[in-house]
Amino acid sequence: MRPREAPLKTTATALSLNVPDVAASASFAKEHFGFTEAMSDDGFVSLAHPHAALNLIFLRTGLGTFKPASIAGPAGQGMLIVFVVEDLDAEFARIAAAGAQVVTEPETEPWGERFCQFADPNGLIWQLVQWV
Repeated sequence: MRPREAPLKTTATALSLNVPDVAASASFAKEHFGFTEAMSDDGFVSLAHPHAALNLIFLRTGLGTFKPASIAGPAGQGMLIVFVVEDLDAEFARIAAAGAQVVTEPETEPWGERFCQFADPNGLIWQLVQWV
């Protein structure tokens, strides 16, 4: 049996997604979810959030620097971007009133997860969750 190794030491966490329109997803994240732009360049934007230990990066689909090229297609199929919130109904009302496309209105699963979903202009699904 191998000796137990120390856990991975990280300084930050990021989710990087390929999308056709980087600016559209970045604007959606900033307007509705409170992200701020940390850095950007042609075909790339990195967003930070003041209350989530996550950087969200959008890369233009087909960007030549993406590695491995064999998986450089668009993000989204079967993926949810999920945030746990304290007041799901208030957040849903705020985001829906601001014009975001509603995918799923608030509903509660049998195991106590209350959630709602929105789609950004690239079709990425943004889900809010509150445990009840």
